[in-house]
Amino acid sequence: MKIYDISQEVFTCNVYPGDPAPQKEVLLKVSEGAVCNLSSFHMCAHNGTHVDAPYHFLDDGKKIDEIALDKFVGMAYVADYEGIVTAEEASRILKKAKEADERSAKKILIKGKSEVSYEAAEVFVKEGIELIGNESQTIGPENAPKAVHLKLLGSEVVLLEGVRLSAVPEGVYLLNAAPINLGGADGAPCRAVLIEL
Repeated sequence: MKIYDISQEVFTCNVYPGDPAPQKEVLLKVSEGAVCNLSSFHMCAHNGTHVDAPYHFLDDGKKIDEIALDKFVGMAYVADYEGIVTAEEASRILKKAKEADERSAKKILIKGKSEVSYEAAEVFVKEGIELIGNESQTIGPENAPKAVHLKLLGSEVVLLEGVRLSAVPEGVYLLNAAPINLGGADGAPCRAVLIEL
């Protein structure tokens, strides 16, 4: 069994333009006579590797603690693709996933510098996927992410953003991207891993 850590380290992670960067504060140090080492931190829910809940763009959408964990855990397909994912490319990715393992077509991770077009989002929604992830800090275009987010999140497709897939070959894996249980939040960081079975 091989485990791929596909998460960014939090304090050196990529940050979406305009979002605050994570900050760490050391509260206690054993080396200074304290009983233990103790830290606190402050971060945006969408720093580094994270998941978006529908509430991120929809006031009446589910919050992170209201989403069933099986959306974040299960068989997934890693597709190698660079560029804008078109409707045609989305269909091709789903076809390859179904041929590899029918279960993996519900959770798609796109390896490479890519963004999901609105037309591709329509295909993914129509095919009933549960989760889509990519290496960018946003699924859609960075300069205009709203339409793609509304399409996917409005259909309760979980978005896993900021993953690191360079070391992961294309294929089928067991994904665990369970988020931190932040009650009422619009998103949450996660320690995403892929397991080669």
